[in-house]
Amino acid sequence: MDPPEPPTTLKVDKAVTLSLEDEFVTVTDNRPSSRGRTRTKKYCCGLLSTREHKSQYKLDQYGIINAEVTTNNLTIAYVDGHDLDIIHYPVRPDEHAQATAWTQHLLTRAYGPAQRFKRLKVLIKPFCAGAGTKFRTLAAPILAAAQCRLDVEETRYKGHASEIAAQMERDAYDAIVCCSGDGLPHEAFNGLARRPDAVAALTALAVAMIPCGSGNAMAWNLVGTDDVAQAALAIVKGRPMPLDLLAITQGERRTVSFLSQSVGVLADSDLQTEHLRWMGDRRFIYGVLTTLAQRTAYPCELAFKTVMGDKVEIQAYYERARARLLEASDVGTEGSRAGSRGLPLKYGTVHDEIPADWEVVSGDGLSSFYASNMAVVAKDTNFFPAALPSDGLLDVMTVFDTIGIVGALDATVKLPQGKCFELGDVHMRKVSAYRLTPKEKEGCISVDGERYPFEAFQVEVHQGLGRVLSNLRHAYHV
Repeated sequence: MDPPEPPTTLKVDKAVTLSLEDEFVTVTDNRPSSRGRTRTKKYCCGLLSTREHKSQYKLDQYGIINAEVTTNNLTIAYVDGHDLDIIHYPVRPDEHAQATAWTQHLLTRAYGPAQRFKRLKVLIKPFCAGAGTKFRTLAAPILAAAQCRLDVEETRYKGHASEIAAQMERDAYDAIVCCSGDGLPHEAFNGLARRPDAVAALTALAVAMIPCGSGNAMAWNLVGTDDVAQAALAIVKGRPMPLDLLAITQGERRTVSFLSQSVGVLADSDLQTEHLRWMGDRRFIYGVLTTLAQRTAYPCELAFKTVMGDKVEIQAYYERARARLLEASDVGTEGSRAGSRGLPLKYGTVHDEIPADWEVVSGDGLSSFYASNMAVVAKDTNFFPAALPSDGLLDVMTVFDTIGIVGALDATVKLPQGKCFELGDVHMRKVSAYRLTPKEKEGCISVDGERYPFEAFQVEVHQGLGRVLSNLRHAYHV
């Protein structure tokens, strides 16, 4: 005999009905005393307030992080916007068995294939203003309500997160949660990449973010917001998603990047205005204008392993690939194919000869070079609308000084709006590797927002080698 269908409707306290719909739980409260009742809203900072009670309301199942039946109560914990909300309903003894079955069914639907009770190594960057407070008051209550297991540690110096990731026990955790901007995720990925079991560690341990910095690109791409509560919810409900990582060789140094590399006006405008982070979103415009007033060209030599160089082709590829990947259960990745030790380079290092099938481009008049693995590089800055997380390709933008001041100002306004394909002076490519060799001695190279030496470097894609947590399987929130 087939087991009975799990209940989709529950009645408790004789007059409260909870119904499971496709994406919501509809609560109907017909108790005579409901007109004067209030529901208690528990803010993540621990304060209590009240709001008007409604006889019927809906709970988004994505926001539900826990539900349990005790001797006398049904309790549901869920994230409502910026806040953790906990509601209680009395359960009579004769309702207990059905309430327990309904609650189990609710959690099965609310989590879907996402893992419950995640084991999280939480790294807090105390030098990132307010990071500790944001975690303790906004994120930690949500993670605790979801019954995640937390191991919390503050980093003490630059590079400490990398050391922790390199030495932590791989099988003891499901994810590394970075309470910071994009700097700690950069360190975490590099720490995992330095391990003897690098491939196994990178594919087993997801890297996630509680956004506490100024850019927070990882959160914007994976969550669609830099709201701390929503980022915590995305960690609770997220599933491991493969992410391309970029192997960088420069001199004798080898590192990995998860986000971007930039040279020229955009790199200078970012790295040379770090002392102006208090300006918020206006810092980008100010940085571009002041940089253009001083310098418009950064001569270099460029070489690409180009896969696509036509804007129409890139846009068509993106639409096809995104639709296919969103329907796929998983993708073939380098992490799933490679052995458990080492990260071999397909194209060698920056010291090797440029392969014969690469495209060599004169960069004598280069104004800006930007290569990105993600679509959004900062809040409201969708520079790379055709980027995909694990297609094995890196999106590259080049702008030359022939654009002129007027064109540069126009691009400064339109590029953040995802309009790169509309700008004639903005060149786009999808590549699997590239090399950039500066011809001058002074300038800035930015990798994931971190300053690198101004010298030649080479990048190649390790397809799907990293792991992040996302509720979109193979695409970004753009």
